[in-house]
Amino acid sequence: MAWLVVFFLLPLLFVGIASFMTRGAGGQPIQPWTLEHYQRTFDVFGPVIWRTLGFAALTTALCLLVGYPTAMYIASRQRPAVRLVLLFLVLLPFWTNFLVRTYALITIVQREGLLNEWLVRLGIVQDPVQMLFTPTAVVLGLVYGYLPFMVLPIYAAVERLDRRYVEAANDLGANDWRAFWRVIWPLTLPGVVAGSMLVFIPAIGAFVTPDLMGGTGGLMIGNLVQSQFRGRGNVPLGSAISMVLLVIVFVGVLVYARWGERSDP
Repeated sequence: MAWLVVFFLLPLLFVGIASFMTRGAGGQPIQPWTLEHYQRTFDVFGPVIWRTLGFAALTTALCLLVGYPTAMYIASRQRPAVRLVLLFLVLLPFWTNFLVRTYALITIVQREGLLNEWLVRLGIVQDPVQMLFTPTAVVLGLVYGYLPFMVLPIYAAVERLDRRYVEAANDLGANDWRAFWRVIWPLTLPGVVAGSMLVFIPAIGAFVTPDLMGGTGGLMIGNLVQSQFRGRGNVPLGSAISMVLLVIVFVGVLVYARWGERSDP
């Protein structure tokens, strides 16, 4: 409790207070109180907020699209020994610093990178494609970084699944597709919701990937916060943006808690 108070609640309180203050010399907060920074956050940076939500939602959807069949394949189609190896491969990227992994991905998708080289060799494109410093590169980097957070909760949910329910559905005449939607999907939904929150929430606050791979077209709310607290920025404005980001994350946590209650047996 002391740790949370000193290193979470007190800094959060300082940020909340600073968000209602005026920008002084060097960007530091001073009196008087004002709501100007919240108004500016929504009026000026509204498109960035919506872009951030769009990137986070698209990242979550793509991670679910890739992560669900991956988790199903590992949990239900493999022997225990092979399953451990595949889980190890899912976790292997965490052995490397996130920044290093991002730079590794940049070397692959940059104009002179490995991906463009193979696309030209195979005759798919005539000239290298500009993929870096685009919104597509930002989403690709976020999916690459957060995909394991989607796979692991779904894998845990699939592993706990009682296969007898699926067999009972097949015995009652349901084909594989119907058995999936009526049995497997509802029983694994808690893992889907948990994985979606674990991807969506950090994707909203991401700033390393958009900064290195997005350029001006991939600016997200995390980059705004970083820029306002750096150098002679605007600490009150950065604090206001941070509080808006906190509210968005809090809403996501409430949604997760509500789904968790509904999913309890």
